[in-house]
Order: sequence, then structure tokens, then C-alpha cells
Amino acid sequence: MRLSFLEPLYKQPGPFASVYLDTSRDAAVDDPDAAVQLRWRRLRDALASEGADPDSLTAVAGTVGSDTDVPGAHGQAVFTAHGRLALLDELPAPPARDTAHFGTLPDTMPLIVQHAPGIPYLAVHVHYGGRHSTDATGTVRIEAEAGTWPLTRVAPGHRVDQEVPVTDWARAAGEIGRELEGHARRIDVETVVVAGDVWARGILVHRLPAGLRGRVVTVEGVGGSQPGRALLERPLEGFFTGRMAARDRALLDVFLAERARGGASEEGLAAAVSALQRGRVKALFLNDHPESPFRLWVGPEPGQIALAGQELRSYGVREIREERADAALARALVGTRAELVVVPERELWLSEGVGVLLRYTEPASAA
Repeated sequence: MRLSFLEPLYKQPGPFASVYLDTSRDAAVDDPDAAVQLRWRRLRDALASEGADPDSLTAVAGTVGSDTDVPGAHGQAVFTAHGRLALLDELPAPPARDTAHFGTLPDTMPLIVQHAPGIPYLAVHVHYGGRHSTDATGTVRIEAEAGTWPLTRVAPGHRVDQEVPVTDWARAAGEIGRELEGHARRIDVETVVVAGDVWARGILVHRLPAGLRGRVVTVEGVGGSQPGRALLERPLEGFFTGRMAARDRALLDVFLAERARGGASEEGLAAAVSALQRGRVKALFLNDHPESPFRLWVGPEPGQIALAGQELRSYGVREIREERADAALARALVGTRAELVVVPERELWLSEGVGVLLRYTEPASAA
């Protein structure tokens, strides 16, 4: 996963207020706005106890719960600095718990994890309930959406909604297929998920351009799609759960191959920190552990990261702070333009939860 979406945040000086809040609006909550404000008051007290200034508190207060147009279960990530909004992002799922932190670095790892797996896809729902013949009466309606899973759940992608007579469906399906290919190409779609009437969708699939047709999977039992949410949200969730984006999977395969031959890979927090200091990390692999007690020392620059404060002082860094390890790693990755791959521990256990694929190996020192 590329973390370029965080670059504007790190260009701003800290300290930062980082807030993760459940802002769900669904039938389970009688008064969602009141519930959001109650959660925020609790977090406000936590931020104040950590030394957050009044302007930062005011900036957060003016933002939390502003996503009234997003239905269903979701959350918000809010970052402010010096009394101004620094970054606002909708969360595809509510955070496991509401959290707030005020410190030198923004607490971005929970946001990064919610962006995973980051799979670009095309969802297509073909609506038809009539006789399976192109001389039948009635119309075929097609809904399609190009997006990135899971962000499309709360940030709609490009939508297509067309209706054509059944008698014209065979011809129109080819034109629609070419239109869908254009949308798919713009986001480098990995998977095309198609649902709906078996006969009508079959005509569409067979008229898709070959490159798109080879990525098609079909799903059954769709039900209705909720306005404001991803098209085919439920079947997409079932299909994508536990999957990795193709690019992340390719990076992991390279990491495993390098580890098997003792090549350009390392594991453990100390090894990752050392490689990040020298800008050698191509991709960092992480077993997500939000409860991790690991902490690191950081200076003003992304590559100023160390296990001990004395190490940074020995390099002449004067302004140092101790921060959560995941916050320090996230800033270093963005600053060095390295990628991050979140790997479920059940799939690959990493020493201290972290491993790195190196951009290059250093020559062995002479004996």
C-alpha cells in the first residue's frame, strides 16, 4: 500500500490532535448526533489531559460528526495541528474503540489499517426480471461502480446507471462494456464483481472487452443496495475479506523469496529502524497490534528514528521525543516513500510484528 495520501499531513508541524470516533448513523441508535457528541466530550477530556491547546480542541469539535450524509456504520479520523484541521478521513468501519491522542506525531496507523487491503474493483449489478429472450418486452437496468475496497463503503466511486430495452440489450451490452473498461482502466481494476439476473448478466459478461472479462467473478443473492453506500456492499465484503491487493501480495511474495535465500529482507523492530534510518526500505510488513507497547525515539525529520534517545543525540539531533512505535514507523515510511503491507498474523508471523523488504543490500564487510 502506498501512503501518499498522508504526505500533506506530515508536511505540517506538530503537535497533533488525533481522534478516532464512531460516527455511525443506523437504526440501532435513536439519536446518532447526540451519541456522537457524547463520545466526543469523553475524548475532549482525554485530549485536554494530554496537554491539547484550546484551539486544537475547538478545531476537532467543529469537525466530528460532520459526516451526516454518510449512512450506516462507519467512523471518522480527525487530525488537527495548531488549531487547524490537518486531515479528515471517513472510516469504512467504526473504530474498535474511540481514541484520542495529542503528541508530536499524528497517530495514523489505525487510519492506514482501515485503508487496507485497498483493492481497486468494479461492481456491476444487472437488473432484469422478465423472459429470457431478446424479443421480450421490458428493460434491463445496469448499475456499476468503480471503487477501492473498503473505502468505497463511505466514499462512493464513479457510478454508471443505465436502462435499455431488452430488444436492444445484446447491442447495448457491448457499448456499456467498453464504457466500463474505461472506468476500470483509470483505477487499474483487479476484480470485476457481477451480480443480477443470470441471463442478462451473461450477455454483458460475454461482451466485455477480453482484458476485463478475464477478471470477472459472479455473486448471488445480492438484495438491495443502501443509498450512499457501496454498490453490492455485502457481497463485496464477503468476497474481499481476508484478501490482499495484488501489489501487496506481489511484495509479500518477493519478501518471502528473499527471506528464504537470506537476501534483501530483515525482521524485527531494530532491523526495521536501522533500515529506515538509511532509506533502505522498499516495503515494511506489519502484523497489526494496536495494543503494542513498543516505543521509539524520534527527531524532527522522518529518518530520525531510533530505539534509544542517546543514538539520536549522538547524531547531533537535539529535539527528540519518545513516541508510539507505529506512529514513528508510519511517519518514516511516508517520508522515505516506502510502502506498507498489513499482513494477518495467521498468514505470516513476523518477529516483533515487523519485517522489511530492502531496496538494496549492503556489501559484506571484508574479513
